[in-house]
Amino acid sequence: MSPPAAPTLEPTASPPIGRSPASIALTLALLLGIQPVTTDLYLPALPALTSGFGAQMAHAQLTLSALLLAFGASQLVFGPLSDRFGRKPILLLGLGAYVAASIGGAAAPSIEALIGWRALQGAAMGAAVMSARAVVRDLYQPLEGARVMSRALTGLGIIACLCVPIGALVSDAFGWRAALLVPGLFGAATLALVALRFGETLERRNPQALQPATLVATWWMVLNNRTFIAFSALTLCSYGLLFTFLATSSFIFIQVLGLSKLQYGLVMLWNSLAYILGTLMCRRWLPRFGVRGSIARAAALTLAGGSTMGLLALAGIQSVIALVGPMTLVMLAHGVHQPCGQSGAVGPFPQAAGAASALNGFLMMLAAFGVGSWLGARMDGSVMPMAMGIWFWSACIAAAAWTLVRRYGEPGGS
Repeated sequence: MSPPAAPTLEPTASPPIGRSPASIALTLALLLGIQPVTTDLYLPALPALTSGFGAQMAHAQLTLSALLLAFGASQLVFGPLSDRFGRKPILLLGLGAYVAASIGGAAAPSIEALIGWRALQGAAMGAAVMSARAVVRDLYQPLEGARVMSRALTGLGIIACLCVPIGALVSDAFGWRAALLVPGLFGAATLALVALRFGETLERRNPQALQPATLVATWWMVLNNRTFIAFSALTLCSYGLLFTFLATSSFIFIQVLGLSKLQYGLVMLWNSLAYILGTLMCRRWLPRFGVRGSIARAAALTLAGGSTMGLLALAGIQSVIALVGPMTLVMLAHGVHQPCGQSGAVGPFPQAAGAASALNGFLMMLAAFGVGSWLGARMDGSVMPMAMGIWFWSACIAAAAWTLVRRYGEPGGS
């Protein structure tokens, strides 16, 4: 199939506003931070939620994996919509739906209803995260985009630091339903900021973006781009690893290792701090080693951490330090892989950043859904599912970094 013909682009109705570095960083941090708010904040309440509904662990896992599958799939819709109508309308629509879904989930009468509301919440979250990645490409070239993305993900890390401790405190004080409601408050605050302070960043809309032939041709062009494939392989594996940890952590640390909710929150806080340090490390490495060099060095950290965790588990060592120590290395590297990978995947597509961001996000969430489905049936009261899963993904990350990214990962390449 030949590449799509260059479309006639329409100028947006008004020029972008709020372009100061601080305003951009805050807006991106909140839009990207909605993901850990949605996935992490309720983790301390997950065991109590499961008991409250009298549900099985596999059903509880579906509240997370269904959310992430909807999150990934919705981006395939919101990406082209944002290329056609602009980023701001999609953000307003998505954030409004997100707030409504949060309220519905907090009031859900059954685990099945909660899974449905969480799926809607995930679909709405897709508008925020996809648009944030596209905004970076609207405003910056690929290398600078990686630096800007790392700053935004530092903000995400700060938000993630607070999520699990807040979730633990709220669920202990007010119950697990209150923990499900807090993300709605975050979404409402972000919606107000976007409505009042965010200016459109897509300077020219693509009126053909939603035509079926254009959609197919655009997706075909993106999926056949080797740079996109290389960076998407990296982000897919990196998020698969993170989701393995998220999906198992509350059960393993609280039920298997006997930590309190607050102690579990401190463990997650430590991991978030390591991630923040990784994003700062990313900004120091990029001028010295470039995107590919930074990713290669981070992959060595990932493989070291994942292998250590796996070998300790095989040796029968079940302890907090045996998991948290290796995971610290993994989270440092995650702070390099995600900003470089996400910005690199959309770099070659300045006129189709929404579609490229959507496909990249969909692939990450498809991996997460597969991991969640696999883990739901294999939690056996030991640390093995977490340790073996993280070891597997760490090897995949190293392979992607040292082969695909090394060969095809020139920012803005083809």
